[in-house]
Amino acid sequence: MSRKSDRRTPSETNEVETAVVAVPEMDCLSCATKITKSVESLAGTEAIDPQVMTGTVTVTYHPEQTDQTAIIDRIEAAGYSVQSIPKPESATFSVPEMDCPSCASKITTSVEQLPGIEAIAPEVTTGTIHVEYESSQTDTEKISERIEAAGYAIETEHPERTDTFDVPDMDCPSCAGKIENALDTCEGIFSCDTQPTTGTVIVTYDPDTATQSDFITAIEGAGYAVEGSRTEGSKSQETRPRENPSAVWRSTRALKVYAGATFLALGLAVEYLVPSLNIVLANGFGQTITLTEVFYIVGIIAGGESIIRNGYYSARNLSLDIDLLMSLGILGAVTASLIFGEALYFEGGTLAVLFSFAQLMERYSMGRARSSLDELMELAPETATVRRNGDEQTLHIDAVRVGDVVIVRPGDKIPMDGEVIDGESAVNQAPITGESVPVDKTEGQEVYAGTINEEGYLEVRVTSTAAENTIARIIEMVEDAQREKTDHEQFVDRFASYYTPVVVCFAVALVFVQPLVFDATWRTGFVHGLTLLVLACPCAMVISTPVSVVSGITSAAKNGVLIKSGPDLEAMGGVDVIAFDKTGTLTKGELTVTDIIPLEGPSRKEVLRTAQSLEARSKHPIASAISDAAATAGISKRSITNFESLTGKGVTGTIDDEQYYVGKPELFEDLGFNLDHVHIATDGGVAMTTMECDHGQYLDLMAETVPKLQNDGKTVVFIGTEDRLLGLLAVADEVRPGARQTVEQLHEQGIEHVVMLTGDNERTARAIAEQVGVDEYRAELLPDEKVQVVEELIEQSAGVAMVGDGVNDAPALATATVGIAMGAAGTDTALETADVALLSDDLTTLPYLTGLSRTATSVIRQNIWASLGIKTLLAIGVPFGLVNVIMAVVVGDMGMSIGVTANAMRLSRLKPSRFF
Repeated sequence: MSRKSDRRTPSETNEVETAVVAVPEMDCLSCATKITKSVESLAGTEAIDPQVMTGTVTVTYHPEQTDQTAIIDRIEAAGYSVQSIPKPESATFSVPEMDCPSCASKITTSVEQLPGIEAIAPEVTTGTIHVEYESSQTDTEKISERIEAAGYAIETEHPERTDTFDVPDMDCPSCAGKIENALDTCEGIFSCDTQPTTGTVIVTYDPDTATQSDFITAIEGAGYAVEGSRTEGSKSQETRPRENPSAVWRSTRALKVYAGATFLALGLAVEYLVPSLNIVLANGFGQTITLTEVFYIVGIIAGGESIIRNGYYSARNLSLDIDLLMSLGILGAVTASLIFGEALYFEGGTLAVLFSFAQLMERYSMGRARSSLDELMELAPETATVRRNGDEQTLHIDAVRVGDVVIVRPGDKIPMDGEVIDGESAVNQAPITGESVPVDKTEGQEVYAGTINEEGYLEVRVTSTAAENTIARIIEMVEDAQREKTDHEQFVDRFASYYTPVVVCFAVALVFVQPLVFDATWRTGFVHGLTLLVLACPCAMVISTPVSVVSGITSAAKNGVLIKSGPDLEAMGGVDVIAFDKTGTLTKGELTVTDIIPLEGPSRKEVLRTAQSLEARSKHPIASAISDAAATAGISKRSITNFESLTGKGVTGTIDDEQYYVGKPELFEDLGFNLDHVHIATDGGVAMTTMECDHGQYLDLMAETVPKLQNDGKTVVFIGTEDRLLGLLAVADEVRPGARQTVEQLHEQGIEHVVMLTGDNERTARAIAEQVGVDEYRAELLPDEKVQVVEELIEQSAGVAMVGDGVNDAPALATATVGIAMGAAGTDTALETADVALLSDDLTTLPYLTGLSRTATSVIRQNIWASLGIKTLLAIGVPFGLVNVIMAVVVGDMGMSIGVTANAMRLSRLKPSRFF
């Protein structure tokens, strides 16, 4: 038995609480009725649910109008004593040795011996046990003892903390490896994730064992400055350092490179243009040092100081990276010149200056790639105008609290997620959802941080903090997207782990094999070995995939598409089947009046007015559609009396002393109407075949009109009195604008099969499928049956993307190769459930997602094979003297790093309009 109170006031909020009380004397329906009538007299009671079998009463109430004490008083006033039911406590225990149902049963039996145990839920797959208990009778210590008495040890969970460190100088895999080796010496680290593409290091650790300063010391010990840090859950959009990529050309290292290049140029000028100035400056140990060589040595020092310093850190951290290899090459050139008289100063200086310049170029290119993420961070303003205690004050967004009222004037960016409480305006949501047309916002509607108030004045009540709003979640997910490596990235990492040692071995062999076997000079062998050392660096190949992933994902985020990880981007590129949910995805998800057909005299407006008057008291979705249509047409309803709902058929009521009916055709057949012979005075706008009789023209509604509307996926509603049929309405869930074009565009992009899945009936499903142009449809499916269909499609294809609303279709989304949630902006569940979220409620972004993912996959392949192929060709040419140090640095190292980055940045310029 359940009754709802109608005693709600206009000022009442939607917040409710629930009280459960024990009433052991309530042992019959009469008792339950008496208690219900007594409690519902309280203002603020929302629902009362007495359960005679258990002797309990559950009351849902508004805490600002009543409380549990008042409820108990009303029950006692009805003549029944009340016993409070304490809320059970809950605890979760980690028992890793519990790995089968037998173990779970043994532990359950042991714990059940304790008094006060309400529920035990062992989960074998996770090795955890969830226990609900009455704290007055037992506690977690006693429960632990019973678990251990069953023969199982309880694992104590270590505290865990995650810190992110901003290390902008870490801009290649070589740098990342050096930092990882340094952090390996720290205790208490659970995981470490270095991300050169964003210049961040993420460390998860035990705060009881290590501190943030320990990691900063280790990173700095590897030769890299930490320019900022933050703890997970406490960051806002402003925490990362944002440096203009062009600033690299004004850095100290850049000035040293310029100086080194100048001295090399002076040396060349003296040696070849004015040799008379090339005087001997020093003699000793059988060697002479000329002015030219001094210029070269100074060039080595200026250009190579940073390389040698980084090489020192690499050696100290046992990292065989490019800095160590180049340091050995430079020092080797100087040593060979001083000791063996090979005069390799110019080669050493050239290597130092060119490689330093290459690293500057790589840093600049990486800075440009990082700036695409920084653009997301700059979407939300850093301050907000807040009204507190009647005063307006400007606060940093981190100081704004949930519940504060934010003032947003025309042209301002909306600083926080919230709900409009006053004003109306058009809001440009393109920065978040990618929608090109501003969206009208009025009182009660949701707005997002980072969107732009176009014209009106708005007051917004804040609903989430700066660290938890929509834009912050998007930024966090984009940053996290690169943690999971794609298949291509895993292949490159495996390849690189063998590539560098093998090429280094060839370089060393070349130094000795050429002079000893092929009669070449030691100088030739050394120069060729030095050239191969340059080509031993796999940086361009290793960075080719992550920089493409970051560029693609940030580009998508700026266009209203949130891709959760690199593998999801890659997987979407291989999809050849797309399955759509129908309701709310291909259709609007809201019923709309599509046809109004007057029959015996009244106008279309009068038919709609009569239907609205009766349906105004109904909560059925069809009633809402009729009311909305009348409101849009400016039609006011008539007053009715004697309203009654005719279950399964329709509604009835009295208007102006005459009984009217609205409902299914069957309702009017029961009233005695012959729907096969209905007279018509006007054409209602639907092509209908009329026939002649003695009284004029008539229609056979059940043979033509009704089936035609139903075959179009519409629901037919008749309106009339007991002796006169006024007309009929057709109601349908309309297809989204652009749905058919979206399906056509997907076919053009190479999607071989488009399927619609729906729980709706066969007739409606067929009508929508024909309108949209899908290749196949499956109707009358339960959620688990949708999963089965998706599994079938996966077996028959290279990959399946499922598009749904992110909540109702969660099982199918999770089963698909890629799950895509529609209209996910501001929706926590959709953002967490799907692999990809279309932040706007717009299907036309789907061809963009497909096109972007396929282009990104193509770019990744281009980068990998170009960097590998060019380095291989250069390496083959080294022993034959076709490739020198300059070519190796300019083409094989600097050129390829810049090339793959520039190729990846093409993804940031892709716009949805290109694919639709």
